[in-house]
Amino acid sequence: MTQTNTPTTDASPALTQDQLKTLVGQAALQYVVPGEIVGVGTGSTVNKFIDALATMKDQIKGTVSSSVASTERLQALGIPVFDSNEVARLSVYIDGADEIDGHGNMVKGGGAALTREKIVAAQSDRFVCIADESKLVQTLGAFPLPVEVIPMATQRVIAQFAAQGGSAKVRLKDGHPLVTDNGQFIVDVTGLQITDPRAFEAEVSQWPGVVTVGVFAFQRAQVCLLGTANGVKTLTF
Repeated sequence: MTQTNTPTTDASPALTQDQLKTLVGQAALQYVVPGEIVGVGTGSTVNKFIDALATMKDQIKGTVSSSVASTERLQALGIPVFDSNEVARLSVYIDGADEIDGHGNMVKGGGAALTREKIVAAQSDRFVCIADESKLVQTLGAFPLPVEVIPMATQRVIAQFAAQGGSAKVRLKDGHPLVTDNGQFIVDVTGLQITDPRAFEAEVSQWPGVVTVGVFAFQRAQVCLLGTANGVKTLTF
């Protein structure tokens, strides 16, 4: 991992988390290739990127989006959205993370869009992660790990995580299981220390009923733009 810094230009008061998200969202524009289609992720930090992308929407062909929420925001700003099946490859995918380690491995899925995020990441040449510095960790696992599962498999998957020392529960919304854009449930797992993200992702992905596990090791980031008190820190992996 290497890093470079883009310092802020004044000694203004400490930036809020929302301001840090705006900072990295704007910084991500430098990775957008004019004339091409951009992969766009999901979440509050990505919303800042989408708002920034609107300032150069006439310079790109459009986007491929990883969620209904992002699609709606993009279209509201007049940015075209293509179905992923219409696009052979993307030069860049820009998305946030719930955790990222020093090798570019991530935990994602806090916004319940992990399956579509992994699909768009897989068709992109480069993954640029945008996040605030609180997301950088030594070992993945402190943030509850999201796993998208077929509803009939939830209890079985919960039991399999329990056998590994994890505590899993179905994510709720308004007192009922949250249903993803794909019609599935999310199981959130705590109590894990994911020391070998690639092996962990490979194993859990094989469990019957698991649609997607929220470890992104096979589709890890090549670049991470971290919002810090001293400006944007660029990590390359």
